Amino acid sequence: MTLVPSFVAWLQPLAIYMTAPSFENFVTLVCGWTFARRRTVTGMIQAAGAVGIRHHSIFHRFFAEASWSLDALGLKVFDLLAPWLGDTVWLAVDDTLARKRGLKIFGVGMHHDPLLSTRKRVTLSWGHSWVVVGVLMQFPFREDRWFCLPIMFRLYLNKDAAAQARRRYRTRPELAVELLQVLCNHVKHRHFHALADSAYGGKSVLRYLPSNCDLSSRLHLDARLYALPPERKPGTNGRPRKRGARLPSPRQMLRRRAERRSLQIYGRRDRVRLSTCQVVWESDLNRTLRVVAVEPLSGGRPIQAFYSTDASATAEQLLTRYARRWAIEQTFQETKSHLGFEQPQGWTRRAVERTAPMAMLIYTLAVTWFANAGHHLWTAPQRPWYCSKRGPAFIDILDTLRRESLRAEVFRTGLTGPGCRKTIKTLLQLASLAA
Repeated sequence: MTLVPSFVAWLQPLAIYMTAPSFENFVTLVCGWTFARRRTVTGMIQAAGAVGIRHHSIFHRFFAEASWSLDALGLKVFDLLAPWLGDTVWLAVDDTLARKRGLKIFGVGMHHDPLLSTRKRVTLSWGHSWVVVGVLMQFPFREDRWFCLPIMFRLYLNKDAAAQARRRYRTRPELAVELLQVLCNHVKHRHFHALADSAYGGKSVLRYLPSNCDLSSRLHLDARLYALPPERKPGTNGRPRKRGARLPSPRQMLRRRAERRSLQIYGRRDRVRLSTCQVVWESDLNRTLRVVAVEPLSGGRPIQAFYSTDASATAEQLLTRYARRWAIEQTFQETKSHLGFEQPQGWTRRAVERTAPMAMLIYTLAVTWFANAGHHLWTAPQRPWYCSKRGPAFIDILDTLRRESLRAEVFRTGLTGPGCRKTIKTLLQLASLAA
């Protein structure tokens, strides 16, 4: 089995970071990852039809021992996004849990499980916790949706796992700052804007942001806010003031005069009460922030507060931008459901750190291939009972990649003679059903 030539050509820029044999193995594994029902290494080489062609240990060593860098691949994939990037590159930062079994797997530990936890009960699960940075983009084939394309990854080790691996313990925000610094230093001429939830909105991230990166995140309702420092009068002695008078907290802002607005966010129109101001936050007195406190009047969401280091942003812009962050949650769900992010079974350090993120890189490569060439090959399925579909989802992108690869494989057989057209039509129909 081989991939459609246009997708193989889309992978070619990544070859500069691997040896020729490693890149050949990489293409085989990507093919197997696309078609396999279960994403173990042996499942991939079986789906790719590579059993018996090369020893299976070669493909295991690609993840465990081969000399290639996951960061370098991620940065090169980011370069492939250049045709669709605007003046500001929007980023989403978050972490996700990959459940695992086994005590000898590198980096496993007990982590918060958001799917099983409730507001009253916190549930922990055994597995890996990944900090991910993805690029938020819109494409012409689906202008009504934001896609989050993961490119940078770090495995979070809790204190017990870090001690067992003899590594210095680092928090998730520290790992997120490292990823942002690597990406922002890669293209210093671009301006980035990261969107993150409250876990990545504290001073451990805010104080160490790269100079070409802004941040929008959630804020505690009782945060201590201050006015901008007053202008220093000529002839005044002493240290200049870093902050002005104490201002109302976000919760108190809503108790005073608030405006009523109607916003189009999260795919629907909501009515809200909001109040906004420019402040200096106690966590970082060197930055001027735009703070928005919002009380939804519809939709059932609680009172929330948000801030942005882009102090020139309006309240509507801040809330609309932050709503884009939901795309990374969709990406986590789709990579786990359709690309088997949790399924690889490696247990050594390098195998663990490089195998699972490959599922998210394939997600990014598949979406960008579809935006570049694959959308011309997609046709909406005939489903009279499903009339509300707006455009291709990721499962449609993956099905298109599979179908076109199978189509190319069928035509490569070179069938000739009487009845070949009917045979080819039957094979293509079976390929469409199989995809």
